[in-house]
Amino acid sequence: MASYDLVGNIAIVKFSKGIKKGEKKKFGNKLLKEHKNVRTILEKSGKFSGRLRTLKTKYVAGEKNKEVLYKENGCEFRLNVDTCYFSPRLSTEREEIAKQVRKGEKVLVMFGGVGFYGIVIGKNSRIGKTGRIVSVELSRECNKHAIENVKRNKVSVEIVQGDVRRVIGKGGEISRGFDRIVMPRPNLKDSFLDVAFSVIKKGGIIHYYGFYHEMEFKAGVLEELIELEARKAKKKVKILSMKRAGDIAPYKYRYRADLRVLN
Repeated sequence: MASYDLVGNIAIVKFSKGIKKGEKKKFGNKLLKEHKNVRTILEKSGKFSGRLRTLKTKYVAGEKNKEVLYKENGCEFRLNVDTCYFSPRLSTEREEIAKQVRKGEKVLVMFGGVGFYGIVIGKNSRIGKTGRIVSVELSRECNKHAIENVKRNKVSVEIVQGDVRRVIGKGGEISRGFDRIVMPRPNLKDSFLDVAFSVIKKGGIIHYYGFYHEMEFKAGVLEELIELEARKAKKKVKILSMKRAGDIAPYKYRYRADLRVLN
């Protein structure tokens, strides 16, 4: 009948086709009783769309509110579920990457949203005071929340608003010298790997996210893309690992490739 994500004080429900309004409200009220911390039930009325990955939701039950307060990995975040992309299913991903960050690293997060990756890294890594974390996001709305979330969590993360192609690399305000780059990119044709290659240090690590049907992945499409973009940028890379990082449709998944840049 329905599946749902619990995001702090809000439950976002995806109903099967043909479910009537009264049945939706009944299901919503049931969720409110089962989850005492949830105060609002929303229906997911469309897919994430556009370059900013925004979502459309409809009110079902509880308080009429789309501002969520969400906690994960010892961090607390506030955002609007309609205007800022967010996936609670990536919490383990964020923790995994944070644990890999070492003292003194310079870390760049592209497509930083409301600050999730940057803040989780700041709170859960051994980066220390000599390190640096920069989070870049195109959406002004998300950046407004990111600035508030950095203050809320008392971490040192630089929030930069702008298109990654304009603010990173030659002519941009963010120049080379990063030890690690995290790329939780939207599901777009552009890989943006050339941008990452332009500012990564020799020996640096890139965590790249791509979206593929499982047959494409098994056929080596992700490896081919990385190798092609590396050749274009005149970079040598070593793919350290690849893993499935969440499903987005039947037989279609988000994959993460970890690669080291050798030159």
